[in-house]
Amino acid sequence: MEKENVISLEELKKIEKPVNANIRTKEDLTTLDRVAIFITKIVGTMWCAIIFGLIALIGLPDAILGGRYEIINWLTQTFLQLVLFSVIIVGQNLQNKHAQKRADFNFDVNVKSELEIETILQHLENQNKVLSEIQKKIGDK
Repeated sequence: MEKENVISLEELKKIEKPVNANIRTKEDLTTLDRVAIFITKIVGTMWCAIIFGLIALIGLPDAILGGRYEIINWLTQTFLQLVLFSVIIVGQNLQNKHAQKRADFNFDVNVKSELEIETILQHLENQNKVLSEIQKKIGDK
C-alpha cells in the first residue's frame, strides 16, 4: 500500500461520528409534527379502540331496525372504520417501537465497532512508528 493513499488516524477522527437517527428525528420535529404524534398516540391505543367500539354500538339498534342494508352500512361505515382505525394504529405503533429498538441496537453496535476500529488503527499507527524507527536504525548501519 502506498503511503499517499493511507488516511491517518487524525484524519479519520475528523470524520463525523455516527448519529442516532431516532434522536435526530425527534430533535427535528416541528410543533405540528409533535401535535400529530400526540394525537396518534392517543388514538392508537386499545382503550381508544374500545371507546370507538362502544360509540359504534350506540347506533346498532337503529341499524337493526333499518334492515339488512342499514346493518351492512353500520358495520362497514361505522364499526369497522372506527374500531379498525385504532387497532391498525396500535399495530403500527408496535411495529414502530420494534423498528426503533432495532435501530438503537444497530447504532450501539456501530458505535462499539467504531471504537474497536479506532483502537486497532491506533495500534497500527503505533506499529508504523516503531517500524519506521527500526528502519531508520537499520538504514543508519
